[in-house]
Amino acid sequence: MKPILVVQGASRIDEVPRLSELQDQAEIRFANSTDELRTALPGAEAMLGWNFRADSLREAWDSAGDLRWIHWCGAGVDAAMFPELVQSAVQLTNARGIFDRPMAEWVLGTILGFAKQFPQTLEFQLLKEWNHRLSETIDGKQALVVGVGSIGRAVGRLLQAAGMKVDAIGRSARDGGSDFDQIHAIGDLHARLPLADYVILITPLTPETRDLFGAAEFGAMAQHARFINIGRGALVVEADLLQALRDGEIAAAALDVFVEEPLPEDSPFWSAPNCLVSPHMSGDYLEFEAAMADQFMANWSNYLAGDSLVNVVDKALGFVASAKS
Repeated sequence: MKPILVVQGASRIDEVPRLSELQDQAEIRFANSTDELRTALPGAEAMLGWNFRADSLREAWDSAGDLRWIHWCGAGVDAAMFPELVQSAVQLTNARGIFDRPMAEWVLGTILGFAKQFPQTLEFQLLKEWNHRLSETIDGKQALVVGVGSIGRAVGRLLQAAGMKVDAIGRSARDGGSDFDQIHAIGDLHARLPLADYVILITPLTPETRDLFGAAEFGAMAQHARFINIGRGALVVEADLLQALRDGEIAAAALDVFVEEPLPEDSPFWSAPNCLVSPHMSGDYLEFEAAMADQFMANWSNYLAGDSLVNVVDKALGFVASAKS
């Protein structure tokens, strides 16, 4: 009998690139809601989490007794890190590597936008005001990347190429290799924050990192510093960030992620001073779905052959662990 593959987050085979290639290899079921997922999971040994934001798997987990492998189409797997899955024998893989360069480019673009005052230039253009100003250079400026996974390392490499000095915060202190000047331990975060011109947050969301940045962290940052979050909204105490922006404790923020998404119309972030709001798109590019499908197909071949899967998440940590993490 062909293995059963459940595709969570899609309704038809043409919604996922290359999936039609598996019609002779698997029975494919689709689920776009919790009820549909609960119906589709019995007997299934593999699941493709096409919608990485969906939290329906936890609600339908009582029907997942036959699952052996889940591939999650996101770099962050926090939506899948509920106790029942973590404690199970089900292997979890993710889309590590797909979004590294695009997200690094987004960070560099944001830093250049701040330094060259692009938001202000657009505002003056709308007002038809010729307002000559002096901008900043990013050459030699200090960046602090909080998170040393593959995305954080891509950010470090690109910012270094642009002439910036780049330190990082990881679980332990060690040499930064070719990606960073130095990696400092998480316990040194408060000591490093005052030295940074730009703070980039890209650590995975885990119980240990939830609310990692609050009033104390924003208060430790230099007043001229800019804060960039491309990780998860829940890494930040959002009320404290809003207060820091209003009080001028930090110069600006660029936020691609929020606790509640889509961001509600009445959210104070829309009108917060010197705040760039981005709709969780820093890693999304025209070809990203095809790249995710290619990655899954390669892992599917490994799965059928009984070979080791790529990007296996350490469920105790909540991310793909490596010597560089």
